[in-house]
Amino acid sequence: MKVNGDVVSLDIEPWVSLLDALRDRLGVTGPKKGCDQGACGACTVLVDGIRINSCLALAVQYDGREITTIEGVDHPLQEAFVRHDGLQCGYCTPGQICSAIGMLAEHAAGQPSVVTTGQDAPPRLTEQEIRERMSGNLCRCGAYNGIVQAILDVSTDGAGEPGR
Repeated sequence: MKVNGDVVSLDIEPWVSLLDALRDRLGVTGPKKGCDQGACGACTVLVDGIRINSCLALAVQYDGREITTIEGVDHPLQEAFVRHDGLQCGYCTPGQICSAIGMLAEHAAGQPSVVTTGQDAPPRLTEQEIRERMSGNLCRCGAYNGIVQAILDVSTDGAGEPGR
C-alpha cells in the first residue's frame, strides 16, 4: 500500500486492523484509537480520497491502495481549524480534518446527505449539512462550532460562492 506518499510493504496477519497496522507496524500515530468500534471517528483516514474509520477496516483489504493520514495532509482546513478554534485538546483533530476533507469531496461530487433539501447538485453546504455530514466524528471538548466554521471558511457551494 501507499501511506502518505510512501510505498510500504507489510507482512501481517489477516485480522490486523488498518488502524493497528498504521500505528503499531508503521509508527503513523495521527489516527487515534478512540473507541475501536467505529463510533467516534478519531481513526478516520482517507483511502483513495474516501474517508473511512480505520479501526473497522482490515489492513489486508487495502493492498495496493493509497492511504492518507493527517501526516500526509496539506490542506487549508488545517489553518482554518486553528483560526476558528476548531480544536481544544486535539485528540480528535486528525480524524476531524481527514473526515472534513473527505466530506468536502463528497459534497463537491453532489452526494446528498440525510438533511439535503431540494434538487441542488451539489447541495448547498450549510451549517446543518456540515453537522450532519460530520456527525460520525465526535469531540469530547465540544469544539463543534469552530469545526463547522473552519469547514465553512474553506468550502464553496456549487456556484463557487462561500457555503454560508
